[in-house]
Amino acid sequence: MRFSVVTIFPEFFDSPLSCGLLSKAREKGLVEFSFINPRDHSSDKHHNVDDRPYGGGPGMVMAVDPIRRALATLLPKARVLMLSPKGRPLTQALARELAGEEEIALLCGRYEGIDARLEELCDIEPVSVGDFVLNGGETGALCLIEAVSRLVPDFMGKDESADEESFSSGLLEYPHYTRPEEYEGLKVPQVLASGHHGRITAWRREKSLETTLALRPDILGQAALTDDDIAHLKGLERTRPGRNLFVALVHYPVENKSGQTITTSLTNLDLHDIARVSCTYGLGGYFVCTPVADQQDLARTLVGHWREGYGLKANPDRGTALGRVRVVGLLDEAIAHITDCTGVRPKVVATSAKAGNMTCAQVARMLTEEPVLLVLGTGYGLHRDVLAGADGMLRAIRFMDRYNHLSVRSAASIMVDRLLGDIG
Repeated sequence: MRFSVVTIFPEFFDSPLSCGLLSKAREKGLVEFSFINPRDHSSDKHHNVDDRPYGGGPGMVMAVDPIRRALATLLPKARVLMLSPKGRPLTQALARELAGEEEIALLCGRYEGIDARLEELCDIEPVSVGDFVLNGGETGALCLIEAVSRLVPDFMGKDESADEESFSSGLLEYPHYTRPEEYEGLKVPQVLASGHHGRITAWRREKSLETTLALRPDILGQAALTDDDIAHLKGLERTRPGRNLFVALVHYPVENKSGQTITTSLTNLDLHDIARVSCTYGLGGYFVCTPVADQQDLARTLVGHWREGYGLKANPDRGTALGRVRVVGLLDEAIAHITDCTGVRPKVVATSAKAGNMTCAQVARMLTEEPVLLVLGTGYGLHRDVLAGADGMLRAIRFMDRYNHLSVRSAASIMVDRLLGDIG
């Protein structure tokens, strides 16, 4: 495999490519490197490759012409990648894909970036090594070079070495041990010294699952899991992120289509469906807020049927879900109840199809430290006084689309899933 690196700092790569496995791979001819400096292709007598940005602002911008001339020296078969925060994330899957190429060209920008016209004139694929800012593309290029090179046959010495590493199976790797067998009272797990390869393989898989669940649960949703894997994960104790999230469905005060203050009627579907969402995601509780006495009685009758009556025998799972429902008069009662239970007043996050100043990521961070009450409105939405009294308003689910009219049950399901980012 051949890497061609377009950079104004080729010396940046001297040390990393002259040590370790990369150095040995170069000696064996498994990987080759060439460096193209855009300064050598500048028509400026001072070999400048940058200029001031149009529109003003700090810093300098790399010019089109020197880089385009540099790229023109590449072989036609080269796949050109540009290190950029806007690019496709560098993952193990992408590394495998790139390892099948004969030649990869890596374009390393500097300063404030590269003139955008380059991407219109040349076939370039942006690639990102992470959501952070670097001084230039060289550090990211090194990450990509190592991730791809180690997948070239014979690079690792043993092909299975790459197959068993983190992310190769969509999971983090299992823990490793070596001699001595005991160190400062800590012993190597007995199964690893048993010589029983079947048990060792099973132990390693379980530890890989446990490590991933503990440290990177976000990648479990995309990992290839067997029925045994899922059964093992289900048996593990874990902290559910939903424990700090509470939901309130407000029937008063809400507004009608004309903006008048009204009270809406409770519906059986809203009661059941949001209760089931609350139970599935392990929420702290679900409050139905209505000041109307006969509506409160109706809600308690429906819950009682599934919690204590015939419904408990017919469908006990439904009774479990509805056990999370608490009927209150007004939203303030729900806030007071959560405060009593947790010792902390919850952050009140209102919802609306019209606006919103908080993202799901912001609310999710709040959930790691304090209780949050997500307030849903019936009718045509929460009353303006409720919105004004909230600590924030969650951004609408389809905030960029003209049509954004979901049922409250659908909205509750989508919001809870986005807030928790939980995989099971």
